[in-house]
Amino acid sequence: MQNPNEHTQWNDILRSHGILPQKEKEITEDQIVNIVEDTINEKTGRTQNDLQEKTLDELDELEDEEDERVLLEYRQKRIAEMQQLAKEAKYGEVREISAQDYVQEINKAPEGLWVILHLYKPGIPLCTLVNQYLTSLARKFPATKFLKSVSTTCIPNWPDSNLPTIFIYNNGNMIKQIIGPIELRGMKLTEEELEWMLGEAKAVSTKITEDPKPKVRDVLFSTLKNRNDDLAEHNDW
Repeated sequence: MQNPNEHTQWNDILRSHGILPQKEKEITEDQIVNIVEDTINEKTGRTQNDLQEKTLDELDELEDEEDERVLLEYRQKRIAEMQQLAKEAKYGEVREISAQDYVQEINKAPEGLWVILHLYKPGIPLCTLVNQYLTSLARKFPATKFLKSVSTTCIPNWPDSNLPTIFIYNNGNMIKQIIGPIELRGMKLTEEELEWMLGEAKAVSTKITEDPKPKVRDVLFSTLKNRNDDLAEHNDW
């Protein structure tokens, strides 16, 4: 039996009289390419039309969704940072130690940990002031270990003229020492100045990048200005 799908003259005659069904048209490669291109254009045009047809409120809603995504990413980042800080924040106070505690608390401190030791004596006003500031700074920088010890308890025969004394350690090694009232700027020392000193040694993550101590020039200028203001006020009388 002859294949009715073959392209023969006899089959064409039979199709013309309706005896055989019409043969399905073959799709060429060019037609396939055109179909794909038409589909892409149709979808792209629909997307552009969708945006053009949206109201301002609907566009704002799309922007809000994008803002929410950015805020969510920022929130997740901040949570991770806070979790890391919480992991590091193990201290937060100034602990009193004895000579027997020295090796364990300082030489055997965890790797990378900053340790600040204040040698003091009761009854010395500047030592009391420094202890007060360190108590506040210990709360502010809980990732740093703050210690204090009566000077002669920790180091026998340590002279009172060297007090207050601050030793700064990292990985069990002494990084910096601040010895005596002159280096610690006497009773005019401020907490911000002490924080800056500790930050200079990298012992605390302070945001104070410049020495907050008033410069001599600024002090003189302020004094002269106040004096001139007093004279001007007196002349007005």
